[in-house]
Amino acid sequence: MNRRKPPAGAVTKAPDGLPYPLIENWEWQDYAACKDVNPELFFAAESERGLRKHARELLAKSLCGTCPVQRECRRHAELVGEMYGVWGGTTEEEREPALHARSR
Repeated sequence: MNRRKPPAGAVTKAPDGLPYPLIENWEWQDYAACKDVNPELFFAAESERGLRKHARELLAKSLCGTCPVQRECRRHAELVGEMYGVWGGTTEEEREPALHARSR
């Protein structure tokens, strides 16, 4: 049997910093408490500040607190250096020290 080349633009290697595109590296997302939730809950609008941002983050983090894959989500955010949003119950500000440590 001849093996065909992947179509143009197909992902055959993960970009630097991301896990390889194997289902085992990503299947934890199928069990996430947020999988059917609007992503806007986890990411601030560019103009969002202060109490509104804090309230949204608290709501997002409360959902994370119920999630069976919270640890995997946080580990993913740390591994890839996710700079935006709430991941695994942590905000970008809470992950910031780890992000700076990665770049040293």
